[in-house]
Amino acid sequence: MKQGSPIQFCEVLQCREKERPRRTRDELAAEEPLEIQVDTHPVVVTMRTPGHDDELAAGFLLSEGLIRNRQQILKISPHLRNPEGNVLDVFLADGVEVDFKQLTRHVFASSSCGLCGKASIAMVHRHFPKVDSRVVVSERTLLSLPAQLRKQQKVFDRTGGLHAAAVFDRRGRMLVAREDVGRHNAVDKVLGHALLQDLLPLERHILMVSGRASFEILQKALAARVPIVAAVSAPSSLAVQFAAESHQTLIGFLREGQMNIYSKPRRVSRKR
Repeated sequence: MKQGSPIQFCEVLQCREKERPRRTRDELAAEEPLEIQVDTHPVVVTMRTPGHDDELAAGFLLSEGLIRNRQQILKISPHLRNPEGNVLDVFLADGVEVDFKQLTRHVFASSSCGLCGKASIAMVHRHFPKVDSRVVVSERTLLSLPAQLRKQQKVFDRTGGLHAAAVFDRRGRMLVAREDVGRHNAVDKVLGHALLQDLLPLERHILMVSGRASFEILQKALAARVPIVAAVSAPSSLAVQFAAESHQTLIGFLREGQMNIYSKPRRVSRKR
């Protein structure tokens, strides 16, 4: 299979009740390592689904507080001595200084582990101030988001093995959607897209994720100044606490015409 494809194939033995087992070909969501380097300095290795790697790198560096805007990136390119295409170089503009010691993930980040060993919410707030956005979104608009996101999950339709994230404006217009084997990577990709397109800050936007809402997803949204985070599934207890302290509106179980609002409900209007 071609390196870099989001889908790979394997042969499986398919077993069904009251039928003879048969061999068939199955489609799998690709999971491959990506090393991100900043000015030739190795920063992280993450397991991701290939595709939009430049956005993933930009979003990761944004959420780690290493960069703040598009102008701080000179270029992003594949490593010249890595023909496999799984090492990416991010070169920063002149005068941009990076404190690599502040990184929360130094050596290896799995696609699902999230923020391993983060000391406290206060540590995050030293890098990213609380949200100050007066945006209001209608309940009707929010209820329309899951179906829009689901339509964009093309690789999930074929493999059943990917998470998705999307950014919407306050009227429910989708700006970007991305899929990845890691929920945090999917978020990095959409936020990285916004950064590379010079759309930050996202102070009047909504981040929607296909699974649960974790602490790290809220932290990443805060780095991009997103005031409203919505998830199809449940939030964790720390995500709820973080959202409240960061003045973010957190919505969970957004599906089938209903939702739970865990913090800052003033941003959700019930007017039709």
